[in-house]
Amino acid sequence: MKIPNKKAVFFDLDHTLWDFEKNSALAFEHILHKNKVQVDVQQFVATHIPINVNYWKRYRDGTITQQQLRYGRLKDVFTAIGYDADDMLIHTLSEEYVATLPMHNHLYDGTIEILDYLKGSYSLHIITNGFHTVQEGKLKNSGLDAYFETVTNSENAGCKKPHPAIFEYALAKANALKCDSIMIGDCIEADVQGAINCGIDAIFFNEHRAEAHPSIPQVNHLLELKNFL
Repeated sequence: MKIPNKKAVFFDLDHTLWDFEKNSALAFEHILHKNKVQVDVQQFVATHIPINVNYWKRYRDGTITQQQLRYGRLKDVFTAIGYDADDMLIHTLSEEYVATLPMHNHLYDGTIEILDYLKGSYSLHIITNGFHTVQEGKLKNSGLDAYFETVTNSENAGCKKPHPAIFEYALAKANALKCDSIMIGDCIEADVQGAINCGIDAIFFNEHRAEAHPSIPQVNHLLELKNFL
């Protein structure tokens, strides 16, 4: 069912348009090989995924800093797989990972097609908790930057999703009204509930078909957005 009277569409970036896990795996493969770290890359990547999710949740909640996130997630992965990595190696890998990540630019299936479909009828915007320099690189290197009029990140907004202030900041930057806007993202807490709590409608990008309240519109593939917009 079409959602009427919308003029501005706000997207999350990672795990919604930009395929974080695929690009992350490629970045790790590169930097682990470069630094001669003798580990099973697939095991490393699989172990990193849930640890990274947990660290990002703590970062969203404000209980850890950006530096603690970047160091701690790698430290915990090495501990979990039983590899003795010293602080110098972890700091080196942390810096190289962040620098290498935007060089890989796999997008979710249907990303370009849905953005081409939407851009004629809506203004398009990004709201991300990611770090400014990294997200800017992802958008530019993938060609996504051409589609978005504004990009709001947690650093320039001074707060992170799901805090209402980041949505208010993004709305002001986009010169958009809440009633005219809709948020699309993969995280129920940060993207969907955060937007709803701010008075903005939301669509859940539910790639993994997680349980969600039936009142929340959701899509499992980006092209299904055509059913709503």
